[in-house]
Amino acid sequence: MPGLIVAAPASGSGKTTVTLGLLRAFRDRGVTVRGAKSGPDYIDPRFHEAASGAACPNLDAWAMPPATLAGLAAGDGLLVIEGAMGLFDGAPPDGAGATADLARQLDLPVVLVVDAARMAQSIAPLVAGFAAYDARVRVAGVILNRVGSPRHAAMLRAALAPTGIKVLGMVPRAGDIAHPSRHLGLVQAGERDDLATFLDRAAGIVAEGIDLDALSDLAVPLPAAEPPVIPPPAQRIAVARDDAFAFAYPHQLNAWRAAGAEIRPFSPLADETVPPADLVFLPGGYPELHAGRLAAARGFMDSLRHAAQHADIYGECGGYMTLGESLIDAHGHRHTMAGLLPLGTSFAHRKLHLGYRTLRAAAGPFAGTWAAHEFHYASIVSESGPPLFEAADTEGTALPPMGLRAGRVAGSFAHLIGPSPRPFPSPAGGANDPA
Repeated sequence: MPGLIVAAPASGSGKTTVTLGLLRAFRDRGVTVRGAKSGPDYIDPRFHEAASGAACPNLDAWAMPPATLAGLAAGDGLLVIEGAMGLFDGAPPDGAGATADLARQLDLPVVLVVDAARMAQSIAPLVAGFAAYDARVRVAGVILNRVGSPRHAAMLRAALAPTGIKVLGMVPRAGDIAHPSRHLGLVQAGERDDLATFLDRAAGIVAEGIDLDALSDLAVPLPAAEPPVIPPPAQRIAVARDDAFAFAYPHQLNAWRAAGAEIRPFSPLADETVPPADLVFLPGGYPELHAGRLAAARGFMDSLRHAAQHADIYGECGGYMTLGESLIDAHGHRHTMAGLLPLGTSFAHRKLHLGYRTLRAAAGPFAGTWAAHEFHYASIVSESGPPLFEAADTEGTALPPMGLRAGRVAGSFAHLIGPSPRPFPSPAGGANDPA
């Protein structure tokens, strides 16, 4: 079970498309191949799964301890990990959690995807600088993306020759394999009617321009490791799963299931009632795009309100908004939500909230200290009641408390990744995590 990492000097270099093309091209060759994604991301992994036919975990070097990373990376076949942002870009103040951290912790080689569209000889100092920056991060080869012509390709190869860094191939400019996007990133894999055509096209371009044998030869063995253990928050867990609530981490659900919990999926958009459960979990997603359908889903809404009388209910981000009293969409239309939390949210005036969070809850199904992230554009227009979490950013600075709780109902805009590998920061910036 060998592995390698596909990274880039910066976001927008084309590493997602190259990674998807590699996964599908190796699969088309009959190679057992898997994808993984560095950092917090709900969308890219579903594209990886469609391309490879295998489950794609998130590997988060900021939020996960080394044993969890190793356990999620283990498996059969070639593992191709797609990096996030630039190779050394991570959380402040020191870049923790960057793709480079993952390369160090898993001891894997890096293949650098460089957007060469607007450069020629300057490619050499760029690639050489990344290769020399940290001896613990081994840049084993480079893929040159968006190459304009055979003459352009020859200039790039000649410039890189003195560096001794292997050029694994060239990918030409190809506008027909670009991803459509929306405010939280790419459109979801399940929403693309042309997904199979897109993946086949990407695979064809990659197979023609990249030496797949040379690339796979760079991969190094991963150590055998056990899957992560995350105690389930309840025995029977009802999980909302559809286009409005698609942002649940598989590693979390799988760990709960492996520990003996029963996962019961249901679809609010299909107006399915909440199945009997000890905990109802509404993950994040795009409820603002389906707010009218959700508001009209009487079976779901009535069963959710009924479940609150005898079960814990927890919502993350989009699920949190659904538990509130109202949601105003981007067009200014107000939609009535479940009314289980004194909360009103709006997309009429967007504001980005982004970053890793360390959270601590004193009670509820997620009591304890958690590694989490926040990524949304919604604004809170009204809220009242006790908060759910104490919160701090990656520099240990205290943030305003997050979320709300009302009886057995709770939620916040944060997405929980797993139990925190670090203690909750004390007010003085040290560690203070009482048992």
